Amino acid sequence: MTKAVTVIGAGAVGVCCALYLQREGFSVELIDRSGPGAGASAGNAGNLGIASCVPAALPGVLRKVPRMLFDSTSPLKLRWRHLPRALPWFVRFIAAARPAQVEAIADARQQLLSRLHEGLDPLVAEAGAQALIEHSGLLMTFESEAAFASAAYAIDLRRRRGVAMDILDGNEARQIEPALTPAIVRAIHVPRLAHTVDPLRLTQALARCFERNGGRILRAAVRGFEMSSDGPRRILTDGASVDADRIVLAAGVWSRPLAAQLGTRVPLEAERGYHTMFAHPQARLRVALMSADRYIAVTPMADGVRATGMAEFAAPDAPPDMDNARRVSRHAQALVPGLTADRVSEWMGPRPSHPDSKPVIGRSPRFANVYFAFGHDHIGLALSGITGKLIGELVAGRPTSVDLTPFRPDRF
Repeated sequence: MTKAVTVIGAGAVGVCCALYLQREGFSVELIDRSGPGAGASAGNAGNLGIASCVPAALPGVLRKVPRMLFDSTSPLKLRWRHLPRALPWFVRFIAAARPAQVEAIADARQQLLSRLHEGLDPLVAEAGAQALIEHSGLLMTFESEAAFASAAYAIDLRRRRGVAMDILDGNEARQIEPALTPAIVRAIHVPRLAHTVDPLRLTQALARCFERNGGRILRAAVRGFEMSSDGPRRILTDGASVDADRIVLAAGVWSRPLAAQLGTRVPLEAERGYHTMFAHPQARLRVALMSADRYIAVTPMADGVRATGMAEFAAPDAPPDMDNARRVSRHAQALVPGLTADRVSEWMGPRPSHPDSKPVIGRSPRFANVYFAFGHDHIGLALSGITGKLIGELVAGRPTSVDLTPFRPDRF
């Protein structure tokens, strides 16, 4: 077997896998249906979330989910024709909310998040993209004492895993971010959190670095595989087929059907997020924001301010419902009253989410020449670098920097 690897998927995770594989001495080809960074990597909030160890499913979720699904103002949406497919996912999601499970999931996520900069920063430096990263911190905001009190469990999960945070009152929060609404009564300040001012440009800069290093990017949709007795030997696309000695599957939400063709079934769903981009708004933000009451993130970007939110469960390629983007916009303008702009754009992208809020990172249980790196839900950009480093170590046959047992593909 030659030292050649084909990475399927050119989002942030796939590109970082490709770069680290090059560092391990492999000849690498990237295949993607739309080009580098064009999927969920393009439109996310941009946060490099060192404080994101808290999983989506927490104790009490069984009471909340049904109510949220029937609430027209809720950030959680389900297209009812999608229910038969999504129902097993929600059953597993509720099971993941048991306290012991939550602790284990938070530990696993923090193992990766604590190495976020170890994985990503060297690649950003190699790509010459340091100007796309801001280290201005994050404010998580609360508009009532009751909302803040309900966050005590999540705050404790973070504190016990070493996340540095300061608890502020509303006035202290507005000293850090004067654009905030007077309705804010409490906030959590995470001073060390960084964000990118342009997720798409960052991923594209990393992809150009990959090409400068001799990598090749093929724009094609992967349809399947030509199999031999010991695994896939050719990748079948909507164009030409591609020889493949080793395969890394990092195609985000599109990984589910391809993994199934490779003998591994995973409960991966499209948790579709929406954003509104305010181009050159009147309000200028100093820090990134997350609203606990409104379930949105508001991030200062190079070309304006981006508000992101919603969790819509539907087929990944179903038509978007831009009423969701407008709902995000209204919440953002309530959080930041001066957030108005002459030009506003809207976007939808499918986050690849597992019910236990953990990605799949590891070797295929079926084939020795196949590796998986997908399902990073809301933190794919944040974990792209460390995931790439781990895949590089794994494919090279070296001990991995992180124990991959919690992320194994056959855990479900």
